[in-house]
Amino acid sequence: MIHAPARLQILSLLAAATEAEFAFVRDSLEISDSVLSKHAAALEKAGYVEIRKGYVGKRPRTWLKLSPQGRRAFAEYVDNLQRIVGRPLTGDPQST
Repeated sequence: MIHAPARLQILSLLAAATEAEFAFVRDSLEISDSVLSKHAAALEKAGYVEIRKGYVGKRPRTWLKLSPQGRRAFAEYVDNLQRIVGRPLTGDPQST
């Protein structure tokens, strides 16, 4: 679920915040509304992201937040990547 680049970027950004407005996430990641909506919905369905809708004045707004389950899944994913990257290379890459 997390491995897709856009989803990994979304979770990475949300891991550093309490909550983020949809437009901020979209602009920070330089992705379209439709791409963010699609991936946010998939992450919400998996239980990794909470989506809150509301208003600022009369303007509708959407906020994204990493759920506790999402925070655990992201931390585990990062730990696994660090274990993989931290392994010594086997063999001499120059000889291939």
